[in-house]
Amino acid sequence: MNREILISVEQVSRYYGDYCAVNNVSFTVERGEVLGFLGPNGAGKSTMMQIISGVLTASTGTVSIAGFDIIDAPKSAKAHLGFLPEQPPLYIDLTVDEYLHYAARLRGMSKANIPAAIEHSKRRCGLETSGKRLIRNLSKGFQQRVGIAQAIIHAPAVVILDEPTEGLDPNQIREIRDLIRELGNDHGVILSTHILPEAQTVCDRVLIIHEGRLVLDERLDKLHKDKHKNSVRIAFKRPPSIETIQTIAGMDNVEQIDNQRFRISFNPDSQAIDKLTQQSAHSCWGLFEMIPDTNTLEETFVRLTRGERQETLQKNNEVNT
Repeated sequence: MNREILISVEQVSRYYGDYCAVNNVSFTVERGEVLGFLGPNGAGKSTMMQIISGVLTASTGTVSIAGFDIIDAPKSAKAHLGFLPEQPPLYIDLTVDEYLHYAARLRGMSKANIPAAIEHSKRRCGLETSGKRLIRNLSKGFQQRVGIAQAIIHAPAVVILDEPTEGLDPNQIREIRDLIRELGNDHGVILSTHILPEAQTVCDRVLIIHEGRLVLDERLDKLHKDKHKNSVRIAFKRPPSIETIQTIAGMDNVEQIDNQRFRISFNPDSQAIDKLTQQSAHSCWGLFEMIPDTNTLEETFVRLTRGERQETLQKNNEVNT
């Protein structure tokens, strides 16, 4: 099946003097995909979003939107792009209709097409009854909806949302998440966030950036499935050393969590766990806990942003290319 690539980022870096905010980042986004762009504060998320949207220029590398280079053909590229920055660019003394009309004119839409576009974007964002209201009188959640409505007013192929639920209450967050999922049916969506449950709820695939570098690029379903089959968390009353556990045939990786607990990755065809339990009984290690490792996104995030690199990232990129 042919997949339509809407965003292509190739070897992008961004320097501020000697400081490298984004370091050699590459990825793609397809139509119908919601991509979560994750990282701790200061990791380079917002810088990367601004580069993709053409607000900042990359020091090296290229970005294309719907096949158009953001530098060589900025007008064509941005015609296919909708962007909601972390601080929505709202004019709070305008009504919703006035503001969306202004946004449509900025996008170069013809006067004849603007009324239908306004109604369509309001309907998609749940603003049908808010058109005559001043933006300043709307709740924070509805102001976010207005920000998203301006991003999709021109029916772009790509929608970039930078921290769209920041500062919202739980009900507003659920409403915006539902809207993001709906947008993912027709667009390519990048969701930049540091809220991991948000990414786990709405995204098909996640990237994790740490200190400007891409340390994970994986589909969420594959991330959970693979780790559940090949990893366990295990605890001993009298724990052996990591090196001792690694001598058991079939062990791929052993990570110590605390004084008694380990996370163990293994070859599922090697009977490594059977051998481990037998060795524990023989050596009186006092095995008292064994839990399949479901590898939540939070656990993966914490490991990778504490400095542990995803060794398979390069292999995955080679397979994808």
